[in-house]
Amino acid sequence: MSRVWGAGALIVSMSLAAGSMAVAQDDEMKKKIESLEAGQQAILKELAEIKKIVAASPRAPQAAAINVEGKVYSIGENPIKGSNTAKLTLLEFTDYQCPYCAKYARETYPQIEKEYVATGKLRYGLVDLPLDMHKQAFKAAEATRCAMDQGKYWEMHDRLFENQKALEPWTAHAAALGLDTAKFDECMSTGKQAPAVRANLAVAGSVGVSATPGFLLAATDPADPKKVKGLMFIRGAQPFDTFKAEIDKALAKLQ
Repeated sequence: MSRVWGAGALIVSMSLAAGSMAVAQDDEMKKKIESLEAGQQAILKELAEIKKIVAASPRAPQAAAINVEGKVYSIGENPIKGSNTAKLTLLEFTDYQCPYCAKYARETYPQIEKEYVATGKLRYGLVDLPLDMHKQAFKAAEATRCAMDQGKYWEMHDRLFENQKALEPWTAHAAALGLDTAKFDECMSTGKQAPAVRANLAVAGSVGVSATPGFLLAATDPADPKKVKGLMFIRGAQPFDTFKAEIDKALAKLQ
């Protein structure tokens, strides 16, 4: 009988111990849950404060529209592709280190060239706009013009955009295009084409362009193809359909 009572007492004792452990575990779990809830509340509070700060902060002003309609601009000696009898001229303001310019050069420009420049409907020109943030862009613009001295402007233009992450050494690009590298190197080292690049910066300033790429769609002056009259400005590396719509609209007006 004493053994039975002893066994019973042991069972009761074990049950009480198990119960105590379960209660302790429940308490610990509750504490963890309460801690997580408190952390979540703190995060929500911080997010609410951040939202208030963002809402109260002044928003960055959107870039002002560039009004070019009816204004006359000089192309100067900038390289032009296409026929001077084309009624429309599209001028691209570009920077050879600008990734969006490279995207446009790869994806959109070839379509514009095929559909409008090659068919005589549009002239296409480049205006250098090397931005201060791009330390190689000014020399890259010079490189295209030093190549132009040997009749390879557009070839250098295409090559620099294809090799945008490996612009230097400049001589390597000249050699790849079959240029006289000695003449090219002299042009680059003396800064022969630097004044022409600076003149383009002035052209960009007269239009009001400060970012690349940008595009001036203009009517060609039939009496002087070096002059154009602004129709509209297209900002950014837009898809081909955007350019097509604006070019077709302008061509229809000039018929």
